[in-house]
Amino acid sequence: MADWMDQLPDPAIKYIEGHRLDEVECIISDLSGIARGKAMPASKFATQKQFYLPNSIFFQTITGGWGEAAGEGGFTEPDMVLKPDMSTATAAPWTADWTLQVIHDAELKTGEPVPFAPRNVLKRVVELYNARGWQPIVAPEMEFYLVARNTDPGQEIQAMVGRSGRPAAARQAYSISAVDEFGPVIDDIYDFAEAQGFEIDGITQEGGAGQLEINMRHGDPVKLADEIFFFKRLIREAALRHDCFATFMAKPIQTEPGSAMHIHHSVVSTETGRNIFSDENDEETAEFMHFIGGLQRFVPAATPLFAPYVNSFRRYVKDNAAPINLEWARDNRTTAIRVPVSDPQARRVENRLPGMDCNPYLGIAASLACGYLGMVDGIAPKDEFKGDAYDAEEEIPRGIFAAFDEFAAATSFREVLGEEFCRVYEIVKLTEYEEFLEVISPWEREHLLLNV
Repeated sequence: MADWMDQLPDPAIKYIEGHRLDEVECIISDLSGIARGKAMPASKFATQKQFYLPNSIFFQTITGGWGEAAGEGGFTEPDMVLKPDMSTATAAPWTADWTLQVIHDAELKTGEPVPFAPRNVLKRVVELYNARGWQPIVAPEMEFYLVARNTDPGQEIQAMVGRSGRPAAARQAYSISAVDEFGPVIDDIYDFAEAQGFEIDGITQEGGAGQLEINMRHGDPVKLADEIFFFKRLIREAALRHDCFATFMAKPIQTEPGSAMHIHHSVVSTETGRNIFSDENDEETAEFMHFIGGLQRFVPAATPLFAPYVNSFRRYVKDNAAPINLEWARDNRTTAIRVPVSDPQARRVENRLPGMDCNPYLGIAASLACGYLGMVDGIAPKDEFKGDAYDAEEEIPRGIFAAFDEFAAATSFREVLGEEFCRVYEIVKLTEYEEFLEVISPWEREHLLLNV
């Protein structure tokens, strides 16, 4: 037990100091980003170096159905070996007892990484960067809504009621008063994040009613994806304490803008420690332009990972805070690919296409894969767009089937992510869409029942 406790990060040690640790949650992200795993007494966790779960957790759809993705061996549900990454150990401060969460890596019994485990997919992409002497750096933004409790899926989602007793107001972007409306929830988010050792760069009110954004400090892609994975649960738990829901749906309210997970990218040379997007004269480099070119070339293929559900595509609406094409520009929030204002050492590229409903491991992996291919293949971008990009031609795939057509055809993109992962992901997500097509919506009943 003592040896295991010595491996804990400082925030976890501080959290349990003076207390008896009761439970450890051994967790792993499935394709949808849902935490799967098992909880066990801390005394049992201390005596085991690995655990087991069936590989079928990666074949499960968001509804609980199953994609036929087991392969030639059939659906036999063999066990994977789960090994704890103790650097991820963190508090679960909302629980009644003293509990830690630990993210695990999934391996085959031969010791190789399970190819369709999302964290392994991201690690694979990062390793490709590292093999070329590059260290990718990301800084994600998290947009989400705080909404009134909704226990009836037949009812529309409503804005939550704030401290004033009034429903949250829309069109109040960057309003401090609007943020104050959710003060008790935000206080708990801050407290939980501090207990878990997470650093928040800032919280702002976004354009939707009850829509907030959390900016995170830049850093290692795997570490940041872990934090987003943890943060989604943290934020949901904080909301539940105050009789509301936190939702990361891409488009939860019909009349409000969607929620994105914008990703800022830079790349550092492992040899010099310098940002390779800037040269010795602080000018933009070829790698910088090629990263943009890679995004423009491969984002259509990456769309199923940025927009994994039917609801995801409802974000991509003209003049509604989400991109509709692949244009790039400096300091222009109407484009899909934005170059923010920065000094040369912080020069970066922002991908504004991923939705907050994406799996953070897969969204970041796909975005990095696009930029990687751009740099490796020397892909030149289109000319910088001038003006309002909503006036340009739409270029985003307009639905699940169109997106997966692009995904299927992008051979080099699939090679970066791993062909076995791509095979499984495609089967599971298309199975989800078939499940969706079986549902008759209120719109259909209202307009088709007696009119056609």
